[in-house]
Amino acid sequence: MAALDSTKLKIDSRTLYRPPLEELKTVFSEALATNFAEFSVEIVDSPDLKEKPFTLAASGLGGKPTILEVGGPSFLLPLVQREKVYDIKTLAPLVGHGDKSLVIGAGGGPWPYINSNCELMTNVLLDKPEPSESSRMSFVDKSNRACVLQVLPANETRFALLANLFLSEGKPGKVLKVYAKKRTGENDFIATMQKALAIRYTDKLVGLGGTFLIKEGKAKQHVMPDFSKTPLRTPADLDDWLHFYDMSAPLIAVGTFVSAETDLDLRVQHFHSFSHHGEGGHYHIDTTPDIVEYLGYFTPGEILYRADQPLSATSFGKD
Repeated sequence: MAALDSTKLKIDSRTLYRPPLEELKTVFSEALATNFAEFSVEIVDSPDLKEKPFTLAASGLGGKPTILEVGGPSFLLPLVQREKVYDIKTLAPLVGHGDKSLVIGAGGGPWPYINSNCELMTNVLLDKPEPSESSRMSFVDKSNRACVLQVLPANETRFALLANLFLSEGKPGKVLKVYAKKRTGENDFIATMQKALAIRYTDKLVGLGGTFLIKEGKAKQHVMPDFSKTPLRTPADLDDWLHFYDMSAPLIAVGTFVSAETDLDLRVQHFHSFSHHGEGGHYHIDTTPDIVEYLGYFTPGEILYRADQPLSATSFGKD
């Protein structure tokens, strides 16, 4: 199936408030102190994120940091709208990014590629003559219900239904280095920081993108099976349909989080993880709080683009 014509998508934009990194350091430190036994937030020069353990498609997160949200759960619930297939290679130039841009984040995978629903871990450098071969998808094996993680070919840049993406020029630069170990509170690593943004910036829209590593422990993650033939009308329907797994570190997650949903019906946090041992999916929370260990690198975005916003919002399916 061909992707939708990106030039015909409705795209709104919002300038993001970009707090000084020192200010974000304080905001996140205060929040992490209530949820983790050990933590640190530092302003550092980005390490080479192309290297292990992160293995991103570009070295850094710097250069025109942009958040892009496409579609939404309303295109999946209660029944799928299969025609909602997009192509990041043609969409990126419409939001100020083209060749040499790094795109990372979470989304619905290119179901036409395997003729089945799947999760997407976008990790691609939009380079010529074709993108890098770094993005991955995970899907449910129909024979044994196991999670399967697969690297996508370089020319497969489609995604479906929804995505929360961070785009940049992949350049080195100053970033927030966030470390946390031994979770003592109820909030997961990303939720801790997202809720801190929501509390601090009630009259401004703030958004960050980046990557984090679960160095130790396990995490609850879901993988969508093939599209449901019966309507998913309630949170219980959705949970019964999804397949949940306890996945093991090391897991490399990519995605975005913002301070509020706003009238753009934003998803306040969305991260998908992949690994080099065959596991990957939609991150929910660690399941081994006593031993979990996180390391992340994040940067605030300058502008947010909202593409193909659904006409009606769903009241669930955004966690």
